[in-house]
Amino acid sequence: MAHADIAGTMLITQYSNVKFKGKKPPEIPPQSLSCFDQTIPVPWTRQPGKHERIHIADKDLPYWSPSCEFRYKVGRKFPKDYTRKGDGVKILKGLCPPCSKLRKVQPLTAGAFKERDNPPNTLFRKCYQRGDLPLQVDHNHTRLQINWKVDVAKVDYHFFLPLFFDGVRETEDPYRFLAVKGCEDLLKAGEGKILPVVPQLIVPIKNALNTRDPIVIGVTLQLMIKLVQSEEMIGESLVPYYRQLLPILNIFRNNTLNIGDAIDYAQQKKTTLGDLVLATLEIFEKHGGDDAFINIKYMVPTYESAVIT
Repeated sequence: MAHADIAGTMLITQYSNVKFKGKKPPEIPPQSLSCFDQTIPVPWTRQPGKHERIHIADKDLPYWSPSCEFRYKVGRKFPKDYTRKGDGVKILKGLCPPCSKLRKVQPLTAGAFKERDNPPNTLFRKCYQRGDLPLQVDHNHTRLQINWKVDVAKVDYHFFLPLFFDGVRETEDPYRFLAVKGCEDLLKAGEGKILPVVPQLIVPIKNALNTRDPIVIGVTLQLMIKLVQSEEMIGESLVPYYRQLLPILNIFRNNTLNIGDAIDYAQQKKTTLGDLVLATLEIFEKHGGDDAFINIKYMVPTYESAVIT
Protein backbone atom coordinates (compact mmCIF):
# COMPACT_ATOMS: atom_id res chain seq x y z
CA MET A 1 0.00 0.00 0.00
CA ALA A 2 1.37 3.37 -0.96
CA HIS A 3 0.14 6.82 -0.10
CA ALA A 4 1.17 10.43 -0.41
CA ASP A 5 4.24 10.74 1.79
CA ILE A 6 4.18 14.51 2.10
CA ALA A 7 4.25 16.13 5.52
CA GLY A 8 1.31 18.42 6.22
CA THR A 9 -0.79 17.34 3.24
CA MET A 10 -4.07 15.53 3.47
CA LEU A 11 -4.46 11.81 2.97
CA ILE A 12 -6.45 11.70 -0.24
CA THR A 13 -6.24 8.29 -1.79
CA GLN A 14 -4.60 4.94 -1.27
CA TYR A 15 -3.34 2.51 -3.83
CA SER A 16 -3.46 -1.20 -3.02
CA ASN A 17 -2.64 -4.09 -5.33
CA VAL A 18 -2.26 -1.75 -8.30
CA LYS A 19 0.27 -2.50 -11.02
CA PHE A 20 1.53 0.47 -12.99
CA LYS A 21 2.42 -0.07 -16.65
CA GLY A 22 5.25 2.37 -17.07
CA LYS A 23 8.20 3.96 -15.38
CA LYS A 24 6.25 6.63 -13.51
CA PRO A 25 3.13 6.04 -11.39
CA PRO A 26 0.11 8.28 -12.00
CA GLU A 27 0.01 11.58 -10.19
CA ILE A 28 -2.03 11.75 -6.99
CA PRO A 29 -5.21 13.79 -7.52
CA PRO A 30 -5.55 17.11 -5.70
CA GLN A 31 -7.03 17.42 -2.25
CA SER A 32 -10.70 16.55 -2.20
CA LEU A 33 -11.59 18.75 0.81
CA SER A 34 -13.77 15.96 2.07
CA CYS A 35 -14.72 15.49 5.69
CA PHE A 36 -13.13 12.05 5.53
CA ASP A 37 -9.65 13.43 4.84
CA GLN A 38 -7.12 13.02 7.58
CA THR A 39 -3.56 14.15 8.15
CA ILE A 40 -0.81 11.69 7.36
CA PRO A 41 0.79 10.62 10.67
CA VAL A 42 4.39 11.69 11.16
CA PRO A 43 7.09 9.87 13.17
CA TRP A 44 7.27 10.72 16.84
CA THR A 45 10.93 11.67 16.42
CA ARG A 46 9.94 14.78 14.45
CA GLN A 47 9.78 17.64 16.94
CA PRO A 48 9.05 21.30 16.14
CA GLY A 49 12.26 23.27 15.86
CA LYS A 50 14.46 20.23 16.39
CA HIS A 51 18.16 20.91 15.92
CA GLU A 52 19.85 18.76 13.29
CA ARG A 53 23.48 17.87 13.76
CA ILE A 54 25.75 18.37 10.77
CA HIS A 55 27.89 15.30 10.15
CA ILE A 56 31.16 16.07 8.39
CA ALA A 57 33.23 13.33 6.80
CA ASP A 58 36.96 13.21 7.42
CA LYS A 59 37.68 13.97 3.78
CA ASP A 60 35.79 17.24 4.07
CA LEU A 61 37.92 18.51 6.94
CA PRO A 62 40.77 20.96 6.31
CA TYR A 63 44.29 19.60 6.34
CA TRP A 64 45.14 21.12 9.73
CA SER A 65 42.38 19.16 11.49
CA PRO A 66 43.60 16.39 13.85
CA SER A 67 41.30 13.81 12.25
CA CYS A 68 41.94 14.55 8.59
CA GLU A 69 43.33 12.34 5.88
CA PHE A 70 46.55 14.33 5.59
CA ARG A 71 47.62 13.53 9.15
CA TYR A 72 47.02 9.83 8.71
CA LYS A 73 49.17 9.75 5.58
CA VAL A 74 52.06 11.85 6.84
CA GLY A 75 51.96 10.96 10.52
CA ARG A 76 53.12 13.79 12.73
CA LYS A 77 53.22 17.33 11.41
CA PHE A 78 56.43 19.18 10.71
CA PRO A 79 56.88 22.89 11.44
CA LYS A 80 56.40 23.77 7.78
CA ASP A 81 53.03 21.97 7.76
CA TYR A 82 51.43 24.37 10.21
CA THR A 83 49.65 27.48 9.05
CA ARG A 84 51.62 30.71 9.06
CA LYS A 85 50.90 34.32 8.36
CA GLY A 86 49.37 34.72 4.91
CA ASP A 87 48.44 31.04 4.49
CA GLY A 88 44.73 31.65 5.02
CA VAL A 89 44.16 32.98 1.52
CA LYS A 90 46.30 30.23 -0.01
CA ILE A 91 44.35 27.55 1.81
CA LEU A 92 40.99 28.89 0.61
CA LYS A 93 42.25 29.06 -2.98
CA GLY A 94 43.87 25.63 -2.79
CA LEU A 95 47.39 26.98 -3.42
CA CYS A 96 48.96 25.51 -0.30
CA PRO A 97 50.85 22.28 -1.19
CA PRO A 98 49.35 20.06 1.53
CA CYS A 99 45.87 21.43 0.82
CA SER A 100 46.17 20.89 -2.94
CA LYS A 101 46.05 17.13 -2.45
CA LEU A 102 42.71 17.30 -0.69
CA ARG A 103 39.35 18.59 -1.79
CA LYS A 104 38.72 22.27 -1.27
CA VAL A 105 36.67 22.88 1.88
CA GLN A 106 33.79 25.33 1.81
CA PRO A 107 33.08 27.24 5.01
CA LEU A 108 30.01 26.04 6.88
CA THR A 109 27.13 28.37 7.66
CA ALA A 110 25.70 28.64 11.15
CA GLY A 111 22.10 28.51 9.91
CA ALA A 112 20.71 30.73 12.65
CA PHE A 113 17.94 32.07 10.40
CA LYS A 114 17.26 28.78 8.64
CA GLU A 115 13.73 27.43 9.03
CA ARG A 116 13.51 24.27 11.11
CA ASP A 117 11.14 21.35 11.03
CA ASN A 118 7.50 22.14 11.72
CA PRO A 119 5.63 18.80 11.52
CA PRO A 120 1.81 18.79 11.32
CA ASN A 121 1.41 16.93 14.60
CA THR A 122 -0.22 19.59 16.75
CA LEU A 123 -2.84 18.59 19.26
CA PHE A 124 -5.08 21.33 17.86
CA ARG A 125 -5.17 19.63 14.45
CA LYS A 126 -5.98 16.28 16.02
CA CYS A 127 -8.82 17.69 18.11
CA TYR A 128 -10.27 19.57 15.15
CA GLN A 129 -10.30 16.47 12.97
CA ARG A 130 -12.03 14.50 15.72
CA GLY A 131 -14.68 17.21 16.10
CA ASP A 132 -13.77 18.08 19.68
CA LEU A 133 -13.68 21.85 19.14
CA PRO A 134 -16.95 23.78 19.60
CA LEU A 135 -16.44 26.06 16.61
CA GLN A 136 -16.48 26.24 12.84
CA VAL A 137 -15.55 28.71 10.12
CA ASP A 138 -18.32 31.23 9.41
CA HIS A 139 -18.43 32.10 5.69
CA ASN A 140 -21.47 34.38 5.89
CA HIS A 141 -19.47 37.60 6.32
CA THR A 142 -17.17 39.60 4.09
CA ARG A 143 -14.27 38.45 6.25
CA LEU A 144 -13.82 34.99 7.69
CA GLN A 145 -14.96 34.67 11.26
CA ILE A 146 -15.36 31.91 13.82
CA ASN A 147 -18.79 30.68 14.73
CA TRP A 148 -18.57 29.54 18.36
CA LYS A 149 -21.22 27.01 19.36
CA VAL A 150 -20.82 27.86 23.06
CA ASP A 151 -20.25 31.01 25.05
CA VAL A 152 -16.54 31.85 24.78
CA ALA A 153 -16.40 33.23 28.32
CA LYS A 154 -17.66 29.91 29.75
CA VAL A 155 -15.19 27.51 28.12
CA ASP A 156 -12.48 25.74 30.11
CA TYR A 157 -9.43 27.98 29.64
CA HIS A 158 -7.07 25.43 31.20
CA PHE A 159 -7.84 23.11 28.30
CA PHE A 160 -8.70 25.30 25.32
CA LEU A 161 -6.23 28.19 25.61
CA PRO A 162 -3.05 26.01 25.55
CA LEU A 163 -4.71 23.93 22.83
CA PHE A 164 -5.25 26.96 20.58
CA PHE A 165 -1.74 28.28 21.25
CA ASP A 166 -0.42 24.87 20.23
CA GLY A 167 -2.03 25.39 16.82
CA VAL A 168 -0.38 28.77 16.25
CA ARG A 169 2.53 27.08 14.45
CA GLU A 170 0.15 25.61 11.87
CA THR A 171 0.70 26.85 8.31
CA GLU A 172 -2.32 25.24 6.60
CA ASP A 173 -5.90 26.37 6.55
CA PRO A 174 -8.33 26.05 8.21
CA TYR A 175 -6.10 25.08 11.15
CA ARG A 176 -3.99 28.25 11.00
CA PHE A 177 -6.99 30.59 10.81
CA LEU A 178 -8.97 28.79 13.51
CA ALA A 179 -6.01 28.66 15.91
CA VAL A 180 -5.03 32.32 15.55
CA LYS A 181 -8.56 33.69 15.53
CA GLY A 182 -9.52 31.39 18.40
CA CYS A 183 -6.61 32.69 20.50
CA GLU A 184 -7.72 36.26 19.86
CA ASP A 185 -11.30 35.52 20.87
CA LEU A 186 -10.22 33.68 24.03
CA LEU A 187 -7.83 36.46 25.06
CA LYS A 188 -10.52 39.07 24.47
CA ALA A 189 -13.21 37.32 26.53
CA GLY A 190 -11.08 35.75 29.26
CA GLU A 191 -11.09 38.40 31.95
CA GLY A 192 -9.64 36.83 35.11
CA LYS A 193 -9.10 33.38 33.57
CA ILE A 194 -5.87 33.82 31.64
CA LEU A 195 -3.34 34.40 34.42
CA PRO A 196 -3.57 30.88 35.96
CA VAL A 197 -3.03 29.34 32.51
CA VAL A 198 0.19 31.23 31.67
CA PRO A 199 2.58 28.39 32.68
CA GLN A 200 0.80 26.04 30.26
CA LEU A 201 1.35 28.47 27.36
CA ILE A 202 5.15 28.52 27.54
CA VAL A 203 5.81 25.24 25.71
CA PRO A 204 3.42 25.97 22.77
CA ILE A 205 4.86 29.46 22.34
CA LYS A 206 8.41 28.12 22.53
CA ASN A 207 7.66 25.46 19.90
CA ALA A 208 6.22 28.09 17.56
CA LEU A 209 9.26 30.34 17.96
CA ASN A 210 11.72 27.47 17.52
CA THR A 211 10.40 26.73 14.04
CA ARG A 212 12.13 29.96 12.95
CA ASP A 213 9.52 30.41 10.26
CA PRO A 214 9.14 34.19 9.75
CA ILE A 215 5.38 33.93 9.24
CA VAL A 216 4.86 31.77 12.33
CA ILE A 217 7.14 33.95 14.44
CA GLY A 218 5.34 37.12 13.35
CA VAL A 219 1.92 35.74 14.30
CA THR A 220 3.28 34.40 17.60
CA LEU A 221 4.78 37.77 18.56
CA GLN A 222 1.50 39.57 17.87
CA LEU A 223 -0.34 37.04 20.05
CA MET A 224 2.25 37.47 22.81
CA ILE A 225 1.60 41.21 22.80
CA LYS A 226 -2.14 40.63 23.06
CA LEU A 227 -1.54 38.07 25.81
CA VAL A 228 0.37 40.57 27.96
CA GLN A 229 -2.18 43.33 27.37
CA SER A 230 -5.21 41.11 27.99
CA GLU A 231 -4.93 41.10 31.77
CA GLU A 232 -2.89 42.59 34.58
CA MET A 233 0.05 40.72 36.13
CA ILE A 234 0.54 38.55 33.04
CA GLY A 235 3.64 40.52 32.07
CA GLU A 236 5.16 39.93 35.49
CA SER A 237 4.26 36.24 35.41
CA LEU A 238 6.23 35.84 32.15
CA VAL A 239 9.50 37.15 33.62
CA PRO A 240 10.65 33.74 34.97
CA TYR A 241 10.16 32.26 31.49
CA TYR A 242 12.31 34.76 29.58
CA ARG A 243 15.06 32.16 29.15
CA GLN A 244 12.67 30.01 27.13
CA LEU A 245 11.08 32.81 25.10
CA LEU A 246 13.74 35.43 24.40
CA PRO A 247 16.63 33.51 22.71
CA ILE A 248 14.79 33.41 19.37
CA LEU A 249 13.87 37.08 19.76
CA ASN A 250 17.56 37.86 20.20
CA ILE A 251 18.34 36.12 16.90
CA PHE A 252 15.78 38.13 14.91
CA ARG A 253 16.38 41.37 16.82
CA ASN A 254 18.04 43.13 13.86
CA ASN A 255 16.09 41.42 11.08
CA THR A 256 15.09 44.62 9.32
CA LEU A 257 15.49 45.85 5.76
CA ASN A 258 17.46 49.02 5.11
CA ILE A 259 15.97 50.57 1.96
CA GLY A 260 16.91 54.20 2.58
CA ASP A 261 14.07 56.66 2.08
CA ALA A 262 11.84 54.19 0.22
CA ILE A 263 8.55 52.94 1.61
CA ASP A 264 8.51 49.55 3.26
CA TYR A 265 4.92 48.31 3.34
CA ALA A 266 5.95 45.37 5.50
CA GLN A 267 5.87 47.71 8.51
CA GLN A 268 2.21 48.49 7.86
CA LYS A 269 1.40 44.79 7.45
CA LYS A 270 3.42 43.93 10.57
CA THR A 271 5.63 41.44 8.78
CA THR A 272 8.99 42.99 9.71
CA LEU A 273 10.39 40.74 12.43
CA GLY A 274 12.84 43.32 13.75
CA ASP A 275 10.05 45.80 14.48
CA LEU A 276 7.82 43.11 15.96
CA VAL A 277 10.59 41.91 18.25
CA LEU A 278 11.27 45.45 19.43
CA ALA A 279 7.57 46.10 20.06
CA THR A 280 7.26 42.83 21.97
CA LEU A 281 10.26 43.57 24.18
CA GLU A 282 8.94 47.05 24.95
CA ILE A 283 5.57 45.62 25.98
CA PHE A 284 7.35 43.06 28.15
CA GLU A 285 9.33 45.79 29.88
CA LYS A 286 6.37 48.08 30.46
CA HIS A 287 4.17 45.32 31.91
CA GLY A 288 6.88 43.16 33.49
CA GLY A 289 7.55 45.11 36.65
CA ASP A 290 10.88 46.17 38.13
CA ASP A 291 12.80 43.03 37.19
CA ALA A 292 11.74 42.94 33.55
CA PHE A 293 14.47 45.14 32.05
CA ILE A 294 17.43 43.44 33.69
CA ASN A 295 16.15 40.02 32.59
CA ILE A 296 15.50 41.21 29.04
CA LYS A 297 18.94 42.80 28.91
CA TYR A 298 20.50 39.51 30.01
CA MET A 299 18.93 37.60 27.11
CA VAL A 300 18.93 40.42 24.50
CA PRO A 301 22.10 42.48 25.14
CA THR A 302 21.36 45.03 22.39
CA TYR A 303 18.02 46.05 23.88
CA GLU A 304 17.72 49.50 25.40
CA SER A 305 15.09 50.55 27.88
CA ALA A 306 11.92 52.15 26.52
CA VAL A 307 10.56 53.24 29.91
CA ILE A 308 11.05 56.91 30.70
CA THR A 309 12.25 57.31 34.28
